Amino acid sequence: MKELADLRDEVARMDGVERALRDARELIELFGDDEAASHEVDGNLSQASAVLDELEMAANFDGEFDSHGAIVSIFAGAGGVDAADWTQMLLRMYLRWADQKHFATQIVDESPAEEAGLKSVTFFVRGRNAYGMLESERGVHRLVRLSPFDAAHRRHTSFAAVDVIPEIEAGEDVDVEIKPDELRFETFKSGGAGGQYVNKTESAVRIVHIPTNIIVASQQERSQAQNRDVAMNILRAKLVQRAAEERSAKLAELRGERQANEWGSQIRSYVLQPYQLVKDHRTNVETGNAQGVLDGDIDTFIWPYLQQRRTLVQS
Repeated sequence: MKELADLRDEVARMDGVERALRDARELIELFGDDEAASHEVDGNLSQASAVLDELEMAANFDGEFDSHGAIVSIFAGAGGVDAADWTQMLLRMYLRWADQKHFATQIVDESPAEEAGLKSVTFFVRGRNAYGMLESERGVHRLVRLSPFDAAHRRHTSFAAVDVIPEIEAGEDVDVEIKPDELRFETFKSGGAGGQYVNKTESAVRIVHIPTNIIVASQQERSQAQNRDVAMNILRAKLVQRAAEERSAKLAELRGERQANEWGSQIRSYVLQPYQLVKDHRTNVETGNAQGVLDGDIDTFIWPYLQQRRTLVQS
C-alpha cells in the first residue's frame, strides 16, 4: 500500500507538470506578450521546472535502501565545547531540512555536553527517499568561526562526524540474523531537564551486540518496551549497513581498488570567519550563503553528489 501511494504521488506530480505546461502554452496563444499573462506563464514554468528537478533527483534513488527512512547519528569530534555546539548546530540544520521536505523526525537518543551543545545525538528521518538523500551527508563536517565560548573571541576550528544508515523495519527480508544470546540489555534513567521532569524510572534501554561490540540506545520513549523496540530497530539497521560495507570492501579488494574511508574523511567545510563559505570537498560545490545552509538548504550539495554517484556507478 505504501508503494502504491508513492507511485500515485509520482504520477500526480507528472500530471501537474503537464498541466502547468499546457496552461502556459494556452496563455501564450491567447494573450501573446501581455505583461500580466507573461508573469503567470513564468510562474507556471518555474513551478514545472522545480517539480522536474525533484523528479530527476528521485530517478537517482535506485539503491537497495534509497527509498527507506534514515537513522542519523552526529558525534562531536575535536574542538571541545565548540565541537559539542557544532553537533547541535548540525542537528538543527538537518531537522530544518527535514521539516522543509515534510519528513517526520524523531530524536531517540542524545547525550548533552557539560558546558553547551551535545556530545552525540541519534534521530530518525522518515519520508520517501530520506536515506537516498541523507546518505550524502555521511562523513566529517568542519566548522571555522569566532568561538562564542572563547573570552578572547579567537577563531576556532571544530569537527563533528555524521553517520547515516537506512531504517530497516521489523519483518523486512534482510540477510541479517540477530541471536538473543548475542545481546546484552542494560537499562538506565533517561535524561531530563531536572526538578519535577527528572525521569525516576529506568525506562531507557541500551543494547550491546556482543560479536560486533555495536552499542545502541533509546531513551526518548515513555516505556522501557518502546525504547527496547526502537533500539532493536537501530541495531538491525546498523548490522545491515555493516554487512553491506563488508561486501563492498571485499569487492573492492578483489578489484584491486582503494576506497577512501568516508568516516574519517572531511567531506565539507563551513567557514563563518573571516568570510562566509560552505564547500563540499567531494564535488567542489560551494556557496557563500552559509546561513542558508545552516538553516537547512543542503539540497545545494545533495543533488551534485547524487549526480556524481550515478556517473561513477554507470562508469
